[in-house]
Amino acid sequence: MADVQYEGDARHYTLLTLIGRNFEGNAVVHIARHVSSDNLVAVRRINLDKVKDSFVELHQECNFSKLMQHEHILPHYTSFVNANELWVVMPLMEHGSARDLLDRNCPDGLKESVIAQIMRDVVLALDYLHRMGFIHRSVKASHILLTQSGGVHLSGLRTAVSMVEEGKRLKAVFDFPTRNAVRNLPWLATEVLEQNLLGYDAKSDIYSVGITACELSNGCVPFSDMVPMKMLLEKINGTTPKLLDCSTLCDVDGVQPQDTGLRVDSGIGGSTGLANVPDPYQRRFSTHFHDFMEVCLRRDPVDRPSASQLLQHPFFKQVRKSSSDVLGPMLQAVHPLSQLTEGKVDDQNNSEVGNIAEAVEKFESLDMVDPWEFD
Repeated sequence: MADVQYEGDARHYTLLTLIGRNFEGNAVVHIARHVSSDNLVAVRRINLDKVKDSFVELHQECNFSKLMQHEHILPHYTSFVNANELWVVMPLMEHGSARDLLDRNCPDGLKESVIAQIMRDVVLALDYLHRMGFIHRSVKASHILLTQSGGVHLSGLRTAVSMVEEGKRLKAVFDFPTRNAVRNLPWLATEVLEQNLLGYDAKSDIYSVGITACELSNGCVPFSDMVPMKMLLEKINGTTPKLLDCSTLCDVDGVQPQDTGLRVDSGIGGSTGLANVPDPYQRRFSTHFHDFMEVCLRRDPVDRPSASQLLQHPFFKQVRKSSSDVLGPMLQAVHPLSQLTEGKVDDQNNSEVGNIAEAVEKFESLDMVDPWEFD
């Protein structure tokens, strides 16, 4: 199939369902239809009058997105100014983020084989970013986007930072990622939070990989119940989260798991035709997964592997097929966003008609950790 040319003109896009807001409420994300190809895309509309202090961030994000060409990094098709708005056209991630999948279907977490599949693609994306001289600084489940076919894409480049200055690669950087800083604290490595003279490097992303893997396995974000100062002290003291399974929970509670005749599940529960994910007391993660967590969350970044080294970890040996082959069939039982496109947006008064209000109400009721962010 020939490559589609996405024009930099609002007349070539019909806005459909509103699926989220971001940029502190100054941007909205729509499902849209590309008129000439009939393809569904995601369009982010940013009110430039309300984000004047973020022009540098927006410019950096657009430049990074054009520069990064990797199958597991969310691309931008085009961006352009329409009246007082910046429009960014991107592929539609029909199933939203991995965080949304947890909230809707898997409150106790995903199956290990599914996590391995997703995290392998995330680490591949990070390996590419690190080789290009960038640190992501915002790896988390809400920045892992999923297509209907099972594709995995890492987003969140707005907080990325370059380790190249005047043509030379820096050994460390000292810039603190201030954007959404409070919300991102659980995923940030200790060396990023400490802000000391040693700075941090790309291995800070490896720590975030460990926290994200824990988030996907347990269904909840580690450290999220702590105030920032308490969280920092825990991380400095070397406290690391654990995978919640019968081995770790029994160690804490002294409770022995009972055999309940668990079925083999697909990894995605809560949908018709899919078995439920076992509760934490009735599942056991592999020793390779526990070791994967341990090496990612080591206190000293020198002791952590690089992204390329992490790809060789035995945890990923269970990944033998592409994400589309494994995740695609599983996601068929989950309703994609593209089914919610009956409504059309009237640009003259920016009102939503059809079933858009109902769709927005449905998504707002999910009480997501982060709003929908296709960036």
